[in-house]
Amino acid sequence: MTTFASDMRELGKQVRNWGRWGADDERGTTNLITPERIAAAAQLIRTGEVFELGIPLDADGPQPGGNRINPIRLMSENGQEQVLPGGFKWADDYVFMPLQAGSQYDSLSHVHYDGQLYNGHPGDGVTVKGADKCGIHTQAKGITGRGVLLDIARHRGVDWLEAGSVIGPDELDDVAKAQGVEIGPGDIVLFRTGWRAKFLAEKDPAGFMAGEPGLGLATAAWLRERDVAVVGSDNWAIEVMPGENPGALFELHMVLIRDMGMTLAEMLDFEELAEACAADGRYDFFYAGPPLKFTRGVGSPINPLAIR
Repeated sequence: MTTFASDMRELGKQVRNWGRWGADDERGTTNLITPERIAAAAQLIRTGEVFELGIPLDADGPQPGGNRINPIRLMSENGQEQVLPGGFKWADDYVFMPLQAGSQYDSLSHVHYDGQLYNGHPGDGVTVKGADKCGIHTQAKGITGRGVLLDIARHRGVDWLEAGSVIGPDELDDVAKAQGVEIGPGDIVLFRTGWRAKFLAEKDPAGFMAGEPGLGLATAAWLRERDVAVVGSDNWAIEVMPGENPGALFELHMVLIRDMGMTLAEMLDFEELAEACAADGRYDFFYAGPPLKFTRGVGSPINPLAIR
């Protein structure tokens, strides 16, 4: 196995996908989800069971304020004062929310460093008007294909991992082996830390956001070697928080998004799906999770489905 650097910038150079799908590419690793792989993933649907992986978009979510808030939904019409022909009544509502509230994708314009986005696109192209390159709209054909759940919490025998608990490549291999699944090119890999279960049990947004268990920096190489298309979790930032290197912030975000071109799915709910997978031992499924088509957006709320 190749030895990969622990320094974030050196690691980024080693796992970088720039130019792999052309100099103008803005989609990154979702290019690995080919029509052939989607067709093969469809064969994983056996019973037609559908599991929703998105958390509710309401005021009871885990984002307490600051940079991001839970969605605020307001009624613009409720029909109560309407007098219309034939007794017709109608209602409308609208919502105010960050595009990264609740279950969400990080687009490839979400983070950058040293003045460059994924594939060398200029970082200053992200302005008050949004992202002129690598916006979430570039994923609009949908993110769908073979999903694999790696249930880290169940493998460790705990309800949830503790904040600051690092998940490394060896553990990902161990869990995959124990579950009888192999991770391959174009897969959408979802890992369960139990962090959603913790929130449901404690109802403590501040505690949910104060830290988290998650992937360590070394897993970037693991994901790159297997050509994973998308990685997602039930935590809020994919990577372990606090991070492994004091004085650095979101290093895995920078390597995965900026260097590898990998879309991240955050704050998903795997509780029902995990129970079903454990019951019959099937941990792969058809995943359907298109983003909303916000032009130049740097993220999008989602409600992905796992279909078995």
